[in-house]
Amino acid sequence: MGAVRVEKLVGFAWVTVDRPEALNALSRGLVSELLEAFAWLRDDRAVRAVLLTGAGEKAFIAGADIAELAKETPETARENSLRGHAMCRAIEECGKPVVAAVNGFALGGGCEVALACHIRIASENALFGLPEVGLGIIPGYGGTQRLPRIVGRGLAAELIVTGRRIAADEALRIGLVSRVVRAETPEQRVADLRAAAESIAREVLKTGPLAVRAALDAMHRGLEGTLRAGCDLEADAFGMIYETKDLREGLAAFLEKRKPTFTEE
Repeated sequence: MGAVRVEKLVGFAWVTVDRPEALNALSRGLVSELLEAFAWLRDDRAVRAVLLTGAGEKAFIAGADIAELAKETPETARENSLRGHAMCRAIEECGKPVVAAVNGFALGGGCEVALACHIRIASENALFGLPEVGLGIIPGYGGTQRLPRIVGRGLAAELIVTGRRIAADEALRIGLVSRVVRAETPEQRVADLRAAAESIAREVLKTGPLAVRAALDAMHRGLEGTLRAGCDLEADAFGMIYETKDLREGLAAFLEKRKPTFTEE
């Protein structure tokens, strides 16, 4: 893949957006590459978690390719938005935890990609925002929908209609990220952020993959409806897990005081 690198390690994979000369901006081609990468990773049973980041020290994904946006028509703009939605759904619904490791700019479409990830951690120089209204457009890759679900309607509205950017510490305070990684140099920031993301992946490797997939699915689909409907989804998933060998192995391992060996059966 041209601007997207996939690096498989033991049990997890790194997906790196690699356009540092353009601050990893989202071109049409890059959207397609990310969609393809996550479709492939979804079906790879050897990959239990995915870590997503941007190449270089300055940007996770700085936003959309403005030169491309300037050429859109109403029809192509809608198609572009739908492609972006498909990409973000591929991230959100890939069946395994996706961790966004955000270093530097996560603006516009880049922020929306981070919002589609299940977990977001950031280096102290991270900067988040949906600045589209300043260009006379609106967020088009799910930002108006996912941000309110994560930080609440009022704060999301403020951030969307003002285009205000927020630094890592504010992102942590409002629940946009779950962890901020601090270091003295840019190089150390990148290394420490990578290490923090990999520590989460290694914790995931200790868990039951079918249980993780079911929990993510219940959480994602439950947030689309009422609390009662979500609890019904959870109960269904809870019951279905009892049909698996992994469930029996996990409980037996606990009672026998040993590590479980999950087989995704």
